[in-house]
Amino acid sequence: MRHIDLLVIIALVIFWYGLVPIAGGFVSRHLWRLFRRRFEALRLKPQLTYTNYRQVGGNGETFRFIGYFESVDSHTLWIRGEDLTVPAALRGAHTYRLPMAHEDAPVFEPNAIPEKIRWDRVSVMTEEVKVFVGGSLVPRDSRYIFESTPEQPLLIIFYDGPDRSLPLRAISSGRHPNEYFNYVTPYAFILGAFSQILIAAAYLNRPAFRLTALVAFSALFTPLFPLIPPGLLFTLPYRELWWQARNYRAFRDLARLPLGHLIPGEKQGRLPEGEYYGFRSFKTLPPEVYEKNIPFIIPQAEKPKKSLWYIFGALPEPSSNDAKSSTESLPEAPQDPFAVFGVLPGESRVLAQNYSFKGLLYGIIAWILLLAGIGLNVFFAAAILSLFYQ
Repeated sequence: MRHIDLLVIIALVIFWYGLVPIAGGFVSRHLWRLFRRRFEALRLKPQLTYTNYRQVGGNGETFRFIGYFESVDSHTLWIRGEDLTVPAALRGAHTYRLPMAHEDAPVFEPNAIPEKIRWDRVSVMTEEVKVFVGGSLVPRDSRYIFESTPEQPLLIIFYDGPDRSLPLRAISSGRHPNEYFNYVTPYAFILGAFSQILIAAAYLNRPAFRLTALVAFSALFTPLFPLIPPGLLFTLPYRELWWQARNYRAFRDLARLPLGHLIPGEKQGRLPEGEYYGFRSFKTLPPEVYEKNIPFIIPQAEKPKKSLWYIFGALPEPSSNDAKSSTESLPEAPQDPFAVFGVLPGESRVLAQNYSFKGLLYGIIAWILLLAGIGLNVFFAAAILSLFYQ
């Protein structure tokens, strides 16, 4: 077998089975990052109510709105709120649906990946489905409508369950389960297999190059190498570590959520409706946390020995005459359902940095194990092929 033929086969394997899916993975990760950033920005905008609806300026403003699916008419979605029904233009909108949440399901569900749906499929929704929409509210035909702009497309999310759980669910699950298997991976596998079949067919009837045909035929099954022994022994821990890395990245984003409500560099802030927001820190969690069922923002998280517990939520006004309530009272659930309410096992920025490092470390180790398993199978395949060559 000529070395040039072997190099071509290896190059095609690396390109179609490696570079193309990995490039698609980076694109997929970028798109999900945009989804999370867009949602994070919109959840901090004022919530549209009947009062501020009547005060919207003529140039339009950015709002968020939650309600129930009512109907779809001429590519326009109608959303019914408590005291207001507003339309949203579906064309150009980024539309998602969160999987149905069971009554006993935790807020953090890494398997509950949002499904991106086409705007023309929205009509199949039912009136029990809740809707979040965020974006520009612009005047049209003597009323206001949510409408996408080239710079800021609408974000529409269909969901169920408590409104307060939506930010945690969207931020924690809004990422691809495994970026390598993305929308371009099947096409890359097909084209990669086709290229190896062409090489094998070109040399199959030439006895001097029969080994080249055999190598090309073997390279056809490269995507299966992680799934067959002995490399499978490396794939199993790879999958567990990769999933842990994904969870740590989700924990990182959850730890950062309360920071959006705080003034940069300060310990407090104002919610869009004017409510005072901040946190209290404790060496040990007060019993009231369990009595009042204050949720943990990051599930099953343990507090580092030298860290404090942080409880985020609505606080009394700083000018309150009751000193004890201003300094020792536990935060309450904010009136705004999208304001983070719960417990963190440490300072937000420190936690985010630690989780980010763990996510990166686990991801690197997972890739090393995967490549080691593939390399082991390649070694055995080469050893078997050498028997045919002798």
